[in-house]
Amino acid sequence: MKNMILRRAAAALLIASSGAAFPFAARISVVATTPDLASLARAIGGDAVDVKALAKPTEDPHFVDAKPSHIVTLNRADVLIEGGAELELGWLPPLLESARNDRIAAGAPGRIVASQGIRMIEIPATFDRSRGDVHSLGNPHFLIDPLNVKIVVAQIANHFAQVDPKSAETFKANVQKFSATLDAKFAEWQRQLAPYKGAKIVTYHRDFVYFAQRFGLEVLETLEPKPGIAPSPAHLAKVISKMQAEKARVIIVQPYQNRKTAETVARQTNAAVLDIPQQPGAIKNVSDYFQMMDYLVTTLANALGEKP
Repeated sequence: MKNMILRRAAAALLIASSGAAFPFAARISVVATTPDLASLARAIGGDAVDVKALAKPTEDPHFVDAKPSHIVTLNRADVLIEGGAELELGWLPPLLESARNDRIAAGAPGRIVASQGIRMIEIPATFDRSRGDVHSLGNPHFLIDPLNVKIVVAQIANHFAQVDPKSAETFKANVQKFSATLDAKFAEWQRQLAPYKGAKIVTYHRDFVYFAQRFGLEVLETLEPKPGIAPSPAHLAKVISKMQAEKARVIIVQPYQNRKTAETVARQTNAAVLDIPQQPGAIKNVSDYFQMMDYLVTTLANALGEKP
């Protein structure tokens, strides 16, 4: 039913706009599925691109509220950047079907799948829905590993250069500038978290595993018993017991996750609940990838450094 509504809305919108004359846009029209990808696109594209994100910063990227306006946005796009690894599987395909834009079709220069080239983790040996909302291609929350981001921005620059060859040198220079800043920041983030190597953290969903692996932390438990499955009292009792035994004192949640559940567990484990979104724009004055990672690392380091 939802797909039918989107198709009908798309048809009406495209018919209505077909007779309108749109001015020539000198900049590449880029659509990113999420704000973090949009931030990377702006950093690499600079003044040569106009970037829009489909998902809101506080929205679960697995379950974005697909709107008819998204169809028009995708229809006019020169480039689409998606996370891939089935992150947007539940909402992006029907929008693309309705948008009917060959410039961003699979395999076109204007289609960028960020997960390509990434060493994915947690790829299931067998695909079994009884294990929850698992992703057959691996865990899609890879952008909070800074070294993965270096791979993604290189891919973005490569595709931008194919779409807009005259700006290729600009994209190349922007990648070099971004990578230099990332190298310096990465060293800084490593220094901040070095005293807490091996520390155990708890998250609501399995969305911080790449970050934990890169910085030497351990995700002890998740409040979800399985990905996408709401916590049960029995599972939370198990989490509480394990946190008490292992002295885990930090629970991380994102804006769209149930903070009250985290607070219930925190009260019984003397833990701190940290609101740490993975999207720029979800918190005031955190508007790009570097600011988001600064906030993540500093907030976590401060919490791990507090005495129980």
